[in-house]
Order: sequence, then C-alpha cells, then structure tokens
Amino acid sequence: MRQLAVVAALLGALPALADEGMWTYNNFPAAAVKAQYGFEPTAQWLDKVRLSSARIAGGCSASFVSANGLVMTNHHCTRGCIEQLSTADKDYIANGFYAKAPTDELKCPAMEINQLAEITDVTDRLNTATQGRTGKEYSDTLKAEMAKIEKECATSDQVRCDVVTLYQGGKYNLYKYRRFQDVRLVFAPEHAIAFFGGDPDNFEFPRYDLDVSFVRVYQDGKPAPQDNFFKWSKAGAKEGELTFVSGHPGRTSRGLTIAELEYQRDVVLPKTLMLMSEQRGLITEFQKRGPEQKRISNNLLFGVENAVKAQKGRHEALLDKAFFAQKVAAEQELRQKVNASPELKKKYGAAWDEIAKAQEQLKHIRKELNFMEKGQGFSSQLYNIAMTLVRAADELPKENGVRLREFTDAALPGLKAQLLSPAPIYPELEIARLEFSLTKLREELGADHPFVKKVLGKESPLTLATRVVNGSQLRDVAFRQQLFDGGKKAISGSKDPMIELARLVDPDARAIRKNHEDNIDSVIRKNSELVAKAKFEVYGTNVYPDATFSLRLSYGSVKGYVEDGKKVTPITVMSGTFDRHTGEAPFALPKSWLDAKSKLKASTPMNFASTNDIIGGNSGSPAINKDAEIVGLIFDGNIQSLGGEYGFNESVNRAVSVHSEAIIESLKTVYGATRVIDELRPGKPVPVKAPPAG
Repeated sequence: MRQLAVVAALLGALPALADEGMWTYNNFPAAAVKAQYGFEPTAQWLDKVRLSSARIAGGCSASFVSANGLVMTNHHCTRGCIEQLSTADKDYIANGFYAKAPTDELKCPAMEINQLAEITDVTDRLNTATQGRTGKEYSDTLKAEMAKIEKECATSDQVRCDVVTLYQGGKYNLYKYRRFQDVRLVFAPEHAIAFFGGDPDNFEFPRYDLDVSFVRVYQDGKPAPQDNFFKWSKAGAKEGELTFVSGHPGRTSRGLTIAELEYQRDVVLPKTLMLMSEQRGLITEFQKRGPEQKRISNNLLFGVENAVKAQKGRHEALLDKAFFAQKVAAEQELRQKVNASPELKKKYGAAWDEIAKAQEQLKHIRKELNFMEKGQGFSSQLYNIAMTLVRAADELPKENGVRLREFTDAALPGLKAQLLSPAPIYPELEIARLEFSLTKLREELGADHPFVKKVLGKESPLTLATRVVNGSQLRDVAFRQQLFDGGKKAISGSKDPMIELARLVDPDARAIRKNHEDNIDSVIRKNSELVAKAKFEVYGTNVYPDATFSLRLSYGSVKGYVEDGKKVTPITVMSGTFDRHTGEAPFALPKSWLDAKSKLKASTPMNFASTNDIIGGNSGSPAINKDAEIVGLIFDGNIQSLGGEYGFNESVNRAVSVHSEAIIESLKTVYGATRVIDELRPGKPVPVKAPPAG
C-alpha cells in the first residue's frame, strides 16, 4: 500500500496549500496563484474560461473549441454514444469514426451538454426557509425551496438550473446552464488507441493514450454558435508550465466527519468492491458468448473495471493508518476549538455526534436501501425506464415542491430526454444483468425476506428476468411516450410485465427511501451544515468545498514526481507508444497507427502529468495555459491520485492529460481529419454548414 503523506492542512479542515483545491469560480484564489506563479486571473479571464467550459450531463467534462459549437472531450466520455450508434456491421468503437462532411455528423441518442451561464448565491434564502426546522420538516422544506428556486430560474427547456449544495450545506449556489440536447458525433479514434494499455495501465503513469473525441452542439437544427471557446496553443504544455483545469469533479469526501469516513471504510467500500468484482466476472463471461455479445457489453465492462480500480484506491487510502490518523487529528483540533468557546459549543458542539448516530442507523437499513431503491437489486435499463414511468405518473400531478427531486419541473427536460432516448437496448444483456442483480437481492436480503418473496414469488431470478425482459414493449420509444403521456391511467392499466414489476416494487422502495430521507439523510444534512459553519467561524472562508459535479477550476504545473525512489518524468513522447506495442490487447495499436508510424513525428509529446487537483468527473476537462489556450486534455490520474477522494498530496498526486500536440499530430497524420484541424487552429475558423436534422 502506498503511503499518503498528507498533513492536516490538506484534509479539508484548513485553508488549502500548494496546488490543492477544486475551486468554485465565485471564490477562486487568484491572489494565491499570482503569489506562486506570477499570474493573476482577472474576473474577465475567469468569465471566459467558465463560458468556454462544458459539462456532459452523464458524468464528464468537456470544452468548446470553436465558434461553431465544436466540443472536445474524452473518448471514454462519448463511448456510450459511439456504442449506441454502432451496429454489428459498423463498429465505431473498434474502428473509430470521422465525419468528413457536416452531413456525416451523427446525432447521439442520449447526450446532453451544459454550459454554465450564471452563478447566484442562494444561501440566505435557503437558510431563512429552513431556520429552526429539524428532521423531516427540515428536509421537506429544503427540498421544496430548492425546487421553487430551480423552477423560477428554468424559463425554458433550453435552460437547466440546479441548486448546488456546497460545504456540506454551509453554502448553496444556483447554477444556471444553457442546455444542448442535440449533440452529434464528429470524431472518435479506435478504442485500441483511446484506451491503449487497458485496465493494466488505468490510473498509471507513464501513459500513451489518445483518449479524445469531438462532438458538436446543435440548436434548431444548426450548429450552435459560441462567442466563448478555447483556442489552441502553438506548442502545448511544457515542463514547469502553469496549467489550469476547468471541469466538473464528481465527488470528493474531504469534508466528511470521521464517523462518515469510517462508514465508507468499513462498510460501503468493501461491499461495493465485492459487488463490482462479481459484476466484472459476469460481463467477462457474457463477452465469451460471441463477438456481438462482446461488442454490446464493452462499454459496460469498461465502466465496471474503471470503477473497481478507483474504489480499490479509495479504500486503500482510508486503510492507511497514518493518513487516517491525520484525518482524526484534524477533526479533533476543530472540535477542541469549538468546545473551547461556549457560544460555538452551543451552536455546533453536538453536530459530530448527531452525524455519528445517523451513520449507525444507516447501517441497519443499508441493504434494503441499496437493493430495493438504489438499483442494486434491479440492474436493467428496461426496469429503470419502467420505474421512471411508474413514478412519473404518481409524481407529476403533485405540486412541484413536494415531488421527488428527480421529477421537479427543472429536472423534467433531462429526464424526458433519457426516458425517450432511441438508444438500443439488448435483451440478452438485459436478462443477464437482471438475473445477476435479482440473485444478489435474494442473497443479501435473504430468501425469507418479505420483499424477496413478493418480487420472486415462485420464480427463479433467471425465470423472472427472462419473462419481464422478453415480454416488455418498453424497447419501443413510441410505447414509452404513450405510457408517459397517458399518466396514471395508462400506467395502472398496463399489462407490460416490466411495468408490473416496477409497480410491485415501488411501494416498498418508496418506503425505505422515505425512511432514509426523513430520519437519516435529513439529520446528516442539517448537522453537516453546522460542521461547515463551524469551520467557517474557526478558519474563515478561504477553503474550497468538496466536489459536487459542478464547475471548478484548479491550478498547478506540469511536474514529475518520485515513485519507489525513481524519478518519473512528466511528459511522454509518441515513439514510446510504439515501444509499448506488443501486438496483443490491451497493448495492440490499431492498423491506422502502425501504417502511419514512419510519418509520425516520434518526438511529439503524447501524455503529461501535472499537479492539478482533479477527481472522477474531471475526465474530458481542458488543460489550459495562462492565455486560456488548450495545452492538453485531462483523461486520468495516477494511482496516487485515487487517495484524492479524501485528501491531496502535491508531492505525488498527478492529473494525466493527452498533450495538445499529440491530438493535432494524430488528426493530421493518422486520420487525415483536416476538417477538425481547421476548426481547432487559432485564426482559421471554418464555417460549418448545417446538415439536415436526424
């Protein structure tokens, strides 16, 4: 196990040091950057970078790189789209894709891209609404006020508004986005080079990947013009150069209490790792059924393998005794300062103990919550569609403020886009996944559990999975639309077996969710808010919040590190890609690269490591220089970065990017993608004519 030498100041309790921090745009430490690197980002610079950044609603980051709506992100962030557009005859995952003409750009069946237009602090409004309230009343009031704020903000389907919880409830910001739901694939390389080295190289460095893809956002059937976009740097990142990463880190847990971290270490992570490992085995065996089965499950296997390695790294971080002791020391220091002041003790002193009690309660309902409500017992796209339809029929007639959060007016455009997506669904894979999850449901809850008896009856998991998948019409988008439009009457009268299964599950799933939200989550939310406010009073506001899949900006530099006594240089070159080629997956380069070997410039920088503070969700983030020019594309971190879930160690934690020069050299020499290059080159905008819709 690698030691994580992280001091208390880097554990979420004290102001950040060195290059640490995933900073919000309305609290960016520009003066600290100037003090360390001699460059101070202005308000205008920050606005441009914010508006040039983008978010893929499914969980990745991206950036606008031309005035014509061209968006750059990782290949692994568009894998879902690429796989959905593929067929047995046209496998774009294996063979890559390039739209040589505007009319060749293909619409992704289920992709949404967001651009953050405005940030508004709504803390006072929410604090006023919830003042003096606790438990269920606090939770209900908070959700209702959030829904009200979001509805006031979302004036059309082209606008998305999210109230973002920061500092565990210490602050609330309203993020208003431009929403693009017409997204079309422009370029993607072959999987073999986009994920060169596969799982063995994942979260490792040195790396030699071309993990890049390009899509385009459309509005009213035309490419959506952009006033703000990143231009391309002339030479890309150099060692020692200041770099910024603007992206959407998904989640960190640096501000959690010790009780919460113990629950993660002792319960959540071990159970999650075991379940995911079994899922990986299931999908690996499924792929052996034949080439088509392998094709349709590749993206699923990629996701599971990536998650297993990430969760393992996080677990190892919390098992590191020295690291965990520092987390304990940081919390004890804060609590001692709070308890030393009668005023602070009265306001905040009990918060940590209340969170600890809630964690104990959570242990008692964990299995039922995960397997009945959070999807671990019903792993199926068709089931998810069915449950969405069943709940939509119940929720949408209600007042906006009392609905489940995913059915509020502000959330509806995104929900409907996913629900009515024409993305293909494969029955054989659905049956395999649902059978597995139903088997785990019975295993975890026990064969005598009333819910298990209710769901399975006399059927085996395989029999039930086969019956409801093969008998369902929910693969038909028109049928889904009919049920959605028909509301409660259509759903209650439906004989579709997957709808019937969702109707059967819903009452019990709702009950366990309500118990969790009213009696556990509400306590954690309220007392986490108090802990955050205690930190503000003791240490001030010069701290950054945990990641929440909202736009953040980090700063750092291109820098190597020492591992096992050996210096790791920060930049790899293209010739090393061919040195690593063995001819066998996952170290087998595609034919296009082997054919282009003699033409490629061997010294072209390929990937680089930097001290930018990132986490999952940052995939696809642009790496830019002080002139707001693209110098790279984030696609991974090194193995030490996995401990970044809980703390940051500048000496070894590294973000990993595709170098901007590798992207240009590959587009030009390997793929002949001149149409893309002409859009990326500064000062050479190329008009993009609108292709016909569809």
